[in-house]
Amino acid sequence: MTFALRLNAALTLCLVLASCAGMPMNGSDVYDPFERENRVLFDASLRLDRGVLRPVAVFYSRALPQAVRDSVRNFIDNLSSPVVFANDVLQGDVDKAGVTLLRIGVNSTVGIGGLFDPAKRFGYERHSNDFGITLGDYGVGEGPYLFIPVLGPSNARDATGYVTDWAFDPFFYIALRENFYWQLGRTALDDIDARSRNLATLDEIQKSSLDFYATVRSLYHQQRESQIGGGMPAMQNLPNF
Repeated sequence: MTFALRLNAALTLCLVLASCAGMPMNGSDVYDPFERENRVLFDASLRLDRGVLRPVAVFYSRALPQAVRDSVRNFIDNLSSPVVFANDVLQGDVDKAGVTLLRIGVNSTVGIGGLFDPAKRFGYERHSNDFGITLGDYGVGEGPYLFIPVLGPSNARDATGYVTDWAFDPFFYIALRENFYWQLGRTALDDIDARSRNLATLDEIQKSSLDFYATVRSLYHQQRESQIGGGMPAMQNLPNF
């Protein structure tokens, strides 16, 4: 089976699952029919986080000055801008698409390949966007909640969006044809930086939660609903576990 056929099959399966969303069966606002399996994966991911990701994130935050870490984040965000732009266009949001396109041009040149964010100083703030939000804007239901190893909390609709966003990312094709390890490094650095920026927040959430799994599930649901509604969630980019 070719890559295109596998991709199409994955998208079709995810969309079918999303369209089959029913009433929540777990006493929450989130449809989680695979809760038992999700909890197993969640617990395994927590152990990986405690043993590897969190210590690396702590070292990263202590070893590098804030200015350097901000440049890393700017660079990663600039690389993801084509995906944001594509979804701005698909949602018919001309204003946001224009801002994203301008940010790509300014930050890739004046910002030295995205290491700096002069566009923000000019009043053009970055916003996040992805195909999961696009599907939500077009009325596709979220479907069953999923906890996916490495990727973290998700659902059928957002998993579909994650796969589709690969098609909008020119660096994905570069990675396939030239250097897979560069793409892997980019993803790892993104996760480490995101985790380092939420160390205290996640520690506090875990400490104050009677059921950390249910809390993460609820926070993810609220975050995505807010983004689809056009708002900005209080905690952006809930880190992977």
